[in-house]
Amino acid sequence: MAFIEMKNVSKSFKGMIIFEDINLSIDKGKIYGIIGHNGSGKSVLFKILCGFSAPNKGEVQIDGKILGRDITFPDNFGVIIDRPGYISNKTGLENLRSLALIQNKISDNDIATTMSLVGLQPNAEQKVKDYSLGMKQKLAIAQAIMENQQVLVLDEPFNALDNDSVQHIRELLLQFKKEGRTIILTSHNQDDINLLCDKVYRINNYNLEEV
Repeated sequence: MAFIEMKNVSKSFKGMIIFEDINLSIDKGKIYGIIGHNGSGKSVLFKILCGFSAPNKGEVQIDGKILGRDITFPDNFGVIIDRPGYISNKTGLENLRSLALIQNKISDNDIATTMSLVGLQPNAEQKVKDYSLGMKQKLAIAQAIMENQQVLVLDEPFNALDNDSVQHIRELLLQFKKEGRTIILTSHNQDDINLLCDKVYRINNYNLEEV
């Protein structure tokens, strides 16, 4: 049985069809790529997977539990969809600490270690309002992985990153895969998809087709 399943999922918004009877099976410990043109519905698909948006028809199952009925949000998911709304006059560490307090599972040392892992300086006094776009993207990645989340749903995780940072984050994601984590991502860069993904699906004509 697949770990995550979308069964006959349809979604429309203000009369516009986004998906019709989509089916998707996700196994543990693999990297899946979702591709499609701008506006094809990649972000909407991820929001449905994470319980942020409900389908008009069909269901999503996470480890046998129906999303929206048995659970409201999948446990142990790290998510980048819309970049989090950070508190601009606080440091990166202070922002992540505030988010970590929601579940209170990790320490400041864990947060600092994660920030260093993605290429940020945890002890820097720089406020997030003064971060570059690339630094904000790294902060979003840190937020998605800092609690050792076992499923990562990452919408364009490489946006605004320089070439060295892209290479580093690719290597990090491949290491997570070796550890058994499950990753679902989008990228407009075909190299990201080719280098990382075990399976690739394209959104086409309101449906998903394996590439």
